[in-house]
Order: sequence, then C-alpha cells, then structure tokens
Amino acid sequence: MTNYELMFIIDPALEDDAKAATVESVKGIIEADGEVVNVDEWGMRKLAYPIQKKSEGYYVVIEFKAQPTLPKELDRRLRISDHVMRHLIVNKDEK
Repeated sequence: MTNYELMFIIDPALEDDAKAATVESVKGIIEADGEVVNVDEWGMRKLAYPIQKKSEGYYVVIEFKAQPTLPKELDRRLRISDHVMRHLIVNKDEK
C-alpha cells in the first residue's frame, strides 16, 4: 500500500453537522479500499485568494494508505461534491 495525504477545503457556509458529515463521507470512501491513518481538522482559515467569492474555508487533512487506484476515484468524487471547494492528493512515498 502507498501512503497518501489529502487536503480539502469545505465550504464555510455549511452548518457544523454538514461539515462533519462531509469529513465522514470522505473517510468512508477511503476506508472502502484503504486505511485512514490520521485525520487532522484545521478548522476555519483564511484563503490565499478568493474561491467562489469566499475568503475563508474549513481545512481538513487526512493521511491514508491505499492502492494506487483509490486516489483517482477519490479525486473524481471530490470534484463533483458541492461541499468541497478545493482538494489536493499527494503521494508521500514518491521521491
């Protein structure tokens, strides 16, 4: 299994329950084919530049282990999610 890190920004206009549900759904996608190592919720942070006319976002970082096919599926699902404004998946093992 390969080590990955996912950072995503959730829409700050969502209620706390919806933010928690979004984090849990992403964890569920990962746990279906991989293993979640660590979840670090950074909370509300100022964005470097406006995204969708918003200047803040709710940041979450998830470290996980998975087969090389999972990040592609995870990327596809996060792109179509209305709650996730931006995301980035990094292969931590790649040099």
